[in-house]
Amino acid sequence: MDQLQPPANRRSGANGGGRRVYDLLRAQMADGSLAVGARLPSTRALAADLGVARSTVTVAYEQLAAEGFVATAPGRSARVAAPLAPRAESRAPAGPGPLRAAALSAYGQRLAALELLTAQTSATESAPIDFLYGAVAARDFPTLAWKRAYQAELLRQRPSLYYGAPEGDPDLRQALQGYLRRARGLTCSAEQILIVQGAQQAIDLCARLLLDADSAYVFEDPGYVMARRCFEASGARGLAVGVDSLGMDTSSLPGDSGLRLAYVTPSHQFPLGGVLPVGRRQELLRWARQQDAWIIEDDYDGEFRYGQRPIDALQSMDTDGRVLYIGTFSKALSPQLRLAYMVLPERLVPLFRKAKRLADRHAPVMEQRVLAALLDSGAYERHVRRMRRENERRRNALLDAIRRHLPADAKVAGSAAGLHLVLWLPALRPRHEPQLIAAARAAGVGVYGVSPLFARPPGAMAPRPAGLILGYASLTLAQIDAGMQRLAGALAVLA
Repeated sequence: MDQLQPPANRRSGANGGGRRVYDLLRAQMADGSLAVGARLPSTRALAADLGVARSTVTVAYEQLAAEGFVATAPGRSARVAAPLAPRAESRAPAGPGPLRAAALSAYGQRLAALELLTAQTSATESAPIDFLYGAVAARDFPTLAWKRAYQAELLRQRPSLYYGAPEGDPDLRQALQGYLRRARGLTCSAEQILIVQGAQQAIDLCARLLLDADSAYVFEDPGYVMARRCFEASGARGLAVGVDSLGMDTSSLPGDSGLRLAYVTPSHQFPLGGVLPVGRRQELLRWARQQDAWIIEDDYDGEFRYGQRPIDALQSMDTDGRVLYIGTFSKALSPQLRLAYMVLPERLVPLFRKAKRLADRHAPVMEQRVLAALLDSGAYERHVRRMRRENERRRNALLDAIRRHLPADAKVAGSAAGLHLVLWLPALRPRHEPQLIAAARAAGVGVYGVSPLFARPPGAMAPRPAGLILGYASLTLAQIDAGMQRLAGALAVLA
């Protein structure tokens, strides 16, 4: 029985329990001390040798028998039934290596090759004064109204908790139908509305359902990079269309075969801020009809137009059922809420509902019901009006600070709407943007270059100055003024 004696550095007794006996026997099987067919000692004898209770040994034998390493039979000694390979020596975990192409789908290979890093995430830490576009002030969130509606929903008696409908909560879709008619001039039925987890999911669904690897799409240049990446991941071919002060230059729309869709931000072009005029909207709709293509209208901040009523959505002019409208709560409430919506042509409704169900079943139900309550009560629209006034004050403060602190040749674009503007600096070229951004960050100011949002190389476009995108919705008036003072200092360093 010497081969079954516990190692000298192992303490005998019952404290180790069945696991200690189990590990000991497995180790003897692995190193060959107990070969296949070898007879094991009786439970009584082994318990006496190891100084443990007989029941402890019995538990270990039963576990080994259940795993097939030991064979037992009434009235016969237990025997080793199967060999046990030695356990591999512990090794330091290998570093991540590149995935083999064969291990990935075609979609996975395309996605692996894409660079998703955007201007907003390129800095590891936010600056003390950060003109981050897409950010909103946490203090602006309607905390009390949200809390009241959320508590009321929590206390509402429900017969059971189960998955919701993939198209979204019916109360929210009904409330959105009325809101979109009032606020965006958009006429639709509640059945055409699909609730999604952020506008990014809406764009991803469009890419998956409307594009193939042998098709093509049109996008604004410069434009929203994360939308372009979704379309690129489908394998489709992207065709850039230039943007001017009025938005997409629709006179330059290509007539290539295989064009499936155009992605546009007509109410406030991202990032340059142009508002697509009626003539160009009509030209875009005619182009879609001729190409038999879809139009994806991303209305990411359409509620925020200053000095006049927000312009109606492009979808309100669509008579052919070609426009897929995307709206979001990210800019009015919070980008962390991850709730947005689509208004779909009727013929696409069943397909998108199926895709949404497969993707994630449905968006969070509790938050949908809270939003429905805020829309029904009028609290949401009151909040939007308040935010429009607050952000107009911030925009005016930024325009004033640019005028007072920055060089006289600095130009502003896209300030009539939205939550950001573009600052052009004619004294600098696009290649100077990284230096300026670094100098500003050293001074405690976060600013973001416009160049990463262009798809075409500089040589393929007319020469342009350096540009910065300045988001102002998360800052105080004092921060805005101080930030422009510090940016002026950074510019002086580069002069």
